[in-house]
Order: sequence, then C-alpha cells, then structure tokens
Amino acid sequence: MQHYTYRMPAEWAQHDATWLSWPHKEASWPGKFEPVPTVFARMAACLSRYEEVHINVLDKAMEDAARELIRAHEQQGARMEAVHFHRIPTDDAWCRDHGPNFVAGLDQAGNIVEKVVMDWEYNAWGGKYTPYDQDNAVPSHVAELRGCRLTRPGMVLEGGAIDVNGQGLLLTTEACLLNPNRNPSMSRADIEAALGKYLGIQKVIWLKDGIIGDDTDGHVDDMARFVDEKTVVIAVEENADDPNYLPLQENLGLLESATDQSGRPLEVVRLPMPDPVYFDGERLPASYANFYIANRQVLVPTYRCANDAVALDTLQQCFPDREIVGIDCTDLVWGLGAIHCVTHEEPTIP
Repeated sequence: MQHYTYRMPAEWAQHDATWLSWPHKEASWPGKFEPVPTVFARMAACLSRYEEVHINVLDKAMEDAARELIRAHEQQGARMEAVHFHRIPTDDAWCRDHGPNFVAGLDQAGNIVEKVVMDWEYNAWGGKYTPYDQDNAVPSHVAELRGCRLTRPGMVLEGGAIDVNGQGLLLTTEACLLNPNRNPSMSRADIEAALGKYLGIQKVIWLKDGIIGDDTDGHVDDMARFVDEKTVVIAVEENADDPNYLPLQENLGLLESATDQSGRPLEVVRLPMPDPVYFDGERLPASYANFYIANRQVLVPTYRCANDAVALDTLQQCFPDREIVGIDCTDLVWGLGAIHCVTHEEPTIP
C-alpha cells in the first residue's frame, strides 16, 4: 500500500523492544575497553525486566560472552527469556545513530497501517571514523528480521541528532544537521522538508552548539530532550568559567522563547551538568541528558559526583510513573557517548 505520511512516535510511547549493538571496537575506548561490556550488560538486564532486548552481535563467541554478563543480573530481575541475539555485523556500538528508526506508516485518512523502518544514511558523523559500511546496513537487516517495510530517504541523519515529542515537534542543532559533512547539497529548508515527509514533523526547533567533547558535531541528545509532549529538559552549566556555560545558556534562551507545533510555549526544566569528566587528559561529553526512556524505567547516566542525585531527582519529577535507574557511565563515556547513544527503541506500532 502506498503511504502518504509517516509519524515518528515519542520515546516514551510503548516499546516492543530496545535494540543494542554489542561493543567490540576497542579503539572506541582506547586503554579502557574492559569495563564497557559490563555497563552494556547492566543496561540490557534492566531493560529486560519490562521489554524485549535485541542485541546485534558478530558471532557465537560474542553472544556467549554477552549472555553470561547479562545472566549475572538475574537475581536483580533480569529476564533472559526477553533477551534476543542476532548475527547482524556492526563496526561499532552506537546503535542510536546507526540503528533502525521505526516509524508509523499512515494511510490517506491518517490511520496507522504498518510499522516502517526509516533507513537514513549513516556516515560515522561526517566520515570521522572508518569503516562504517556495516553500521550503515544495520537498519536493512533489522527490517528484514522484523518483517518491516524499508524506506530510504537518501539523507544522512543520526538518531542522536534529533528528539521528537510525537506530535510533530522536533529538536535538533544547527551545528550538526547543517554541517556540510552530512548533507552538503541540502539547505535548512530541504532538511526540514525531509523531516516533515519522513517523520511527520510540522515544526523544527533549531538549537545552536553542542557540549564540549562531543565528536558528533553537537547531538541534541547530550543537552536537550523532550520528557512529554510540552516539556523539554535542558542541561545547564552553573559554572560561568566552564566552556559549556555560554553554549548551554544560549540554547536555554532559545527553548524558553520557543513554542510547540501549535504555537504554545514550552515548559522548560533545567537539568544540571555533572562535574567535568576527563580521561587521558581529554574532556568527555558527560551529560545527564543522555538518558533513555524505557517502558517502565528511565535509565540515566551517572558520573560519581554530587549532581548525580540532583539529576536523578529532577528526572523522577519529570517521570513520576517510571522508575529512575542510575547507571555509572564514567567508563562508558570515554567512548564519547552514554546510555541514549547506545540504545534504540522499537515502538509498538499496530
């Protein structure tokens, strides 16, 4: 059936599953890879309590190792029967950016008729890391596995570069989506038109720069996220001497003056930034905004500092009906990403 429109659900909509790509590229965590699979196992174990977890692995040895790490959490509620492994090859572990973007396909009357995988092009954040051809092929493998139709917009777009409220409003940054290393032949208007056509977006809120240490050219999921249809949380740095202070203040101002798809002001909630996290002399993109909204939980990165508790409490107020689960990402963020960067929701679409 020919569809006339698509709609991307918000992350808090009911999930059929969460997708992960198991970590194996040691060069992404140079000198500190060893603890990373354990962090993935903790995430998978938590998620398995309330939804299926589908994990891309290279081979049986990787599957066996991952299964053992996740099974260690059974006494804390992990359900191994909800964890599924697939031999889908990957170059790296950042499933948010290379994974399947599930959307609803709508008929002319606006009725949902099927689940569609939107297969955006992936070029490893402007060709920064090679190879990336296996990552770019992940959505097509998943679509075949799940029996979903595949649509290829022909535009480079990473999942972490956008956030939606499920009602036609999208958050992104100029630093990322307008970067010529993504879609050099597309104007801002062209990009907005593509987002409208393939995700059902009626309005785009353009923020400016991302946070320090982010090698994605400013992914929005490291600083500003929808928590419901009308509310956005944004990371704010209180230390005026910190290099994140001014960019985040500018983005805060943009959100406080922004309106939703119907012209109504947004509710804006401030989320603290953690103390700066360094490894091997490098400032890392540590942020509490890189949380993941699961069916009955919100997995939140923590960084062994006092603001962990403040961030967890702030998000608990945003999600009163979900369990807030802090997961130590001090080691994970050495790969320049945290929980949201490695997860991808598969929404329940009739």
